[in-house]
Amino acid sequence: MKRFITVALLAFAAIITALSFTSIGIADDQPVVGSPAPEFELPDQTGQLHSLEDYRSQWVILYFYPKDETPGCTTEACEFRDNIFAFRDLNAQILGVSLDDVDSHKKFAEKNSLPFPLLADTEGTTSTAYGVKTRLFGMTVAKRQTFIIGPDGNVAKHYQEVKPDEHSTQVLADLKELGAGS
Repeated sequence: MKRFITVALLAFAAIITALSFTSIGIADDQPVVGSPAPEFELPDQTGQLHSLEDYRSQWVILYFYPKDETPGCTTEACEFRDNIFAFRDLNAQILGVSLDDVDSHKKFAEKNSLPFPLLADTEGTTSTAYGVKTRLFGMTVAKRQTFIIGPDGNVAKHYQEVKPDEHSTQVLADLKELGAGS
């Protein structure tokens, strides 16, 4: 009987896990390297609107993350914060995006002294355009993925796998390899 219960619980856990990661955005819908990055206009933690067009002469680090105040998201944001001057030296603007609202972003940014905009994609249109909108444990969130967008508005690099504690350093190295700051 114990073995049956164990097997049943493992099967149930596998089904729940599979359903938890049901994708809303389809990977094929993601912009590919070299293609124009989808435009957007979203409010930041202060309510100010930002669009991709605002940063046309800069490199843009557009990083999507699931949820404010969660461990991985906090680690990733703080790693970008800690390297902010290196990004600025490369003429790169960091923009964080999640489906959380402006008030949530404001609290998150203030608590962690984040010196860059966190964009509120509450309708999920930008996350859908970048193919990162998904369902996780019954919630709709953005997948943890990053796009480097060149000054020309084209996608220069796409990270589908992100380790929050290493990502900022990896992006800096890749920016230099792409010729940022030269």
